Amino acid sequence: MSNWNNEAEAREQIKALVADYYRDFKEKREPFKAGDRISYASRVFDEKEMQSLTDAMLDFWLTTGRFSDQFERDFAKWIGIKYAHLVNSGSSANLIAFSVLTAPELGDRQIKRGDEVITVACGFPTTVTPILQYGAVPVFVDVTYPQYNIDVTKLEDAYSPKTKAVMIAHTLGNPFDLKSVKEFCAKHDLWLVEDNCDALGSKYTIDGVTKYTGTWGDIGTSSFYPPHHMTMGEGGCVYTDDPLLNKLILSFRDWGRDCVCPSGRDGVCGHRFDGQYGELPKGYDHKYTYSHFGYNLKVTDMQAAVGVEQLKKFPSFIERRIHNWNRLHAALEGIQDKIILPEAAINSEPSWFGFLISVKENNRNKVTKYIEDHNIQTRLLFSGNLIKHPCFDQIRETDAYRVAGSLDGTEFIMNHSFWVGVYPGMTDDMIDYMARVIIEAVK
Repeated sequence: MSNWNNEAEAREQIKALVADYYRDFKEKREPFKAGDRISYASRVFDEKEMQSLTDAMLDFWLTTGRFSDQFERDFAKWIGIKYAHLVNSGSSANLIAFSVLTAPELGDRQIKRGDEVITVACGFPTTVTPILQYGAVPVFVDVTYPQYNIDVTKLEDAYSPKTKAVMIAHTLGNPFDLKSVKEFCAKHDLWLVEDNCDALGSKYTIDGVTKYTGTWGDIGTSSFYPPHHMTMGEGGCVYTDDPLLNKLILSFRDWGRDCVCPSGRDGVCGHRFDGQYGELPKGYDHKYTYSHFGYNLKVTDMQAAVGVEQLKKFPSFIERRIHNWNRLHAALEGIQDKIILPEAAINSEPSWFGFLISVKENNRNKVTKYIEDHNIQTRLLFSGNLIKHPCFDQIRETDAYRVAGSLDGTEFIMNHSFWVGVYPGMTDDMIDYMARVIIEAVK
C-alpha cells in the first residue's frame, strides 16, 4: 500500500526520490585530471530537470501540453519576442521558417519555385536543405575569417530580380553583420531568416538598440539538441514578431491546418462549423481544414519540461561560455604565428558555442589528430563547403543552385579550421589543459 494521501502528495514524494537519485548517481563529484576526456559539448543539468521531466511523465499527456505552453511563454519573454513555438528540432525549425515564406498569404513576397535565397555554403546543411527541397535556388556567398560569417560586401553581387530572402546562421555564437544584412534586405524588400541555433543568447547592437540575435530578422530559429546552449534532448523553436507569420508557423507545424485552436481543445474560436474554405462544403469541420501542405513537428511535453528548467539556468550558461572562451583565447595568444584566433563581430556580445581555430599551415588534420589523441574532442566547421559534399553529386553544376563570386574563404575554412568546446560544464582546469595540448599540437 502507498504512503501518500492524494496525487499531489504522491508527486512530491516521487520527485523527492528523483532528487535523491540524482545526487546519489548522476551528480559529478570527481575533479578533472589532465588526460580525462573533454567533449566539445555536453548537457549541464541537475535534479530540477529530472524532477520536471518526472512531473510531465506523471501527467502522461506526452504530446505538446502545459509545459510546452509555459516554455513558449517564458522563452518569448526572455528573448524579447511576441510569438515563440516549439518544434522537435532546430532542423525542423529551419524547415518551418522557410516553409512559411512559401505561403500564398504573403502575396508578391511569397517564395515560389525558382526564386532565389541568399545563404552560405560554409555552415550546417539544414539551413540550406529546405530551400533545395522546395525547389527554390540557394545562392551561395563567401564567408570571412576570423569572424567566420557571410561576407556582406558580396551581397549586392549575389542579388538578382529573383531574390526573395536571406537565410543564414550566426556561426558558433558569433553574430553575422546584422546591420549590413538588414539594410540590404530592407533595400530589396527581402525576408531575413536568422538561423540562431548556434548563437542563443548572443546580442547585437544597431543604432544604439541592443537585442538578442534571432529577433532582428523576420523569423528566428533555435535548437535544443544536447550540444547546444541549452537542451531538451531533441527540440527547437521558431519565433517572430509578425502576427501573420506567427499564424503560418502554427499552420505548417501542425499538419498545415487552417485552425489555430490548441490540440485537445475544440471550438476555441467559436466558428468551428460555419466557415467556407476552398471547395469544401460550407460548415466543414475547421479542425480538419488544411490551408497548407504542412507537417506534424510538435515537441513532446516531456522535452519541454526539461527546457522549462534549463531556461532558468540559461543566464549562468551564457556567462560561463563567455568566461571559458576568453580564458582559452588569452591562453592561445602566444602562438598567433601558427594559428588564426577567432574574433567577435563588431557591435556584438557573443554567447559562444565553440572556439574556432584556423591553422596557418596546411596541416589541420595532423593538429586535430594530436588533440584527439590527447582525449580532447574536436569538430570541423560543419560542412566546410556544402557544395563539395556527396548530397550535391546529382545537382552539381546545375541550375539548382548558384554561386555568387568565389568561395575562397569557404575553401580556406574547409581545409584549415576546426573548433573545440567552451560549454558551461567546463572548468578552468579543463580549459587550461586544452590550451596546453593545442599549443603542443601546432608547435
